[in-house]
Amino acid sequence: MNMIFSNMKLSLEVMGYCRDYLGHYLIFTIPILLMNNFSLYLIASGKSSLSFICSVAGGIANIILDYVFIQILGMGIGGAAVATGIGYSVTTAVGFIVFSQRKNMLHFVKPVYRFSVLKKTVTNGCSEMATALVTGITTLIFNWTMLKYVGEDGVAAITIIMYVLMFVSSLFSGYSYGAAPMISYYYGAQNHLKLKKLVRLSLKIITGISISAALISLLITEPLVSVFTKPASPVYQLAVTGNRICTTALLFIGFNIFSSGMFTALNNGIVSAVLAFTRSFVFMIVCLLALPALLGVTGIWLANPAAELLAVILAAWMLMKYRKKYRY
Repeated sequence: MNMIFSNMKLSLEVMGYCRDYLGHYLIFTIPILLMNNFSLYLIASGKSSLSFICSVAGGIANIILDYVFIQILGMGIGGAAVATGIGYSVTTAVGFIVFSQRKNMLHFVKPVYRFSVLKKTVTNGCSEMATALVTGITTLIFNWTMLKYVGEDGVAAITIIMYVLMFVSSLFSGYSYGAAPMISYYYGAQNHLKLKKLVRLSLKIITGISISAALISLLITEPLVSVFTKPASPVYQLAVTGNRICTTALLFIGFNIFSSGMFTALNNGIVSAVLAFTRSFVFMIVCLLALPALLGVTGIWLANPAAELLAVILAAWMLMKYRKKYRY
């Protein structure tokens, strides 16, 4: 009985942290949405270096402000949310300055309503929307599954692992965003030779990063996890075991992200959406429901690598199917 009340108290405490964080984080909803757009617009306007600098500056600002708001000002978890929001706002602020200057290739003009353009844009961007939407859903299901099999320690452990996966995923997303305008340009110009060279080079780079990231993650698993939790904590061993299993997913994530982004760049939003949706939702949900039922906690750790592997098979089939059409 004491254990039940202890868990209830802990859950209420965690819920309080969540409310405090989300309440402050939502204040920055508009800057965060604009940040996502301005990052891509800066790349499309030939200012990829500036986009990179803004991302790095935002990350550094987030780290510094975390210390200021949490340690110095004593704002707690709400201060962490404010620091994150300000960090994201760096790109938004720079974007407003850059695109307000008419001398730039891309700049603000009076809005003009063109339904056909909006329809095509929305259709082509379905894959990215699907990815963002289902990521939240699958994260929620991950947490529910962990609560069922392990409890709140499991949620903490899987959050640590997700940070590692998201960090590496951001490398692949950044490369895909950078390569997308070039893929679109070469395809639009019907320069199939350069398109083929770019795609092949991209696959080689992604393969190299994937293998390197997986090896590094395995080698530094324990010190990596110790950054987030103390070795004496029950979360530590859970996260160490989980990270060693989930590291396998790093071999597949890059190929999946690039494949989806490439079809978006080739103006085939349907294929891109199918790849993104099946990878992030269909395969993930199937694996999350089936593997834990068969293997317990180990099945939860295997769900991500298994889903990514299934997505790689589908992406490879799509690449082979459309290779003659796009001649990449």
